[in-house]
Amino acid sequence: MFWKNHDSTQKCTRQYMSAVFYHNEEQKRLAMESLENAQKTLRKPVQTQILKSSTFYEAEDYHQKYLLQQHPWLMNALDIEPGPELNHSYVATRLNGYIGGYGTLANFEAELPSLHLDDKIADYIRRAMQNGSRVNC
Repeated sequence: MFWKNHDSTQKCTRQYMSAVFYHNEEQKRLAMESLENAQKTLRKPVQTQILKSSTFYEAEDYHQKYLLQQHPWLMNALDIEPGPELNHSYVATRLNGYIGGYGTLANFEAELPSLHLDDKIADYIRRAMQNGSRVNC
């Protein structure tokens, strides 16, 4: 799922880099295998780094679910504001990805019942997906 839902070949600054963090040698081995398998399906070199986990700092609220936050109507319709609720919301995470151009309309339709969105919000997401708004670093 990780490799299919972002461009791991894009070279970004450290702030926006693609990374997989591991906590032990087994996770490191699995991450490396996963990266090698992903590379076999891509034309450009994978830029994702495999790094030992260390202290983790959450980004500031204005960075969280950034793509979703660019749609104030949707944020209002979801009755969610920047902060802990947004940061830890499964639905917000999924919608942020769809709005960002990650995932297909078929994926969205299949997942829609579990997201518990009303028809107006679902239609908004469909339109946003069709307009395409994938952001590069």
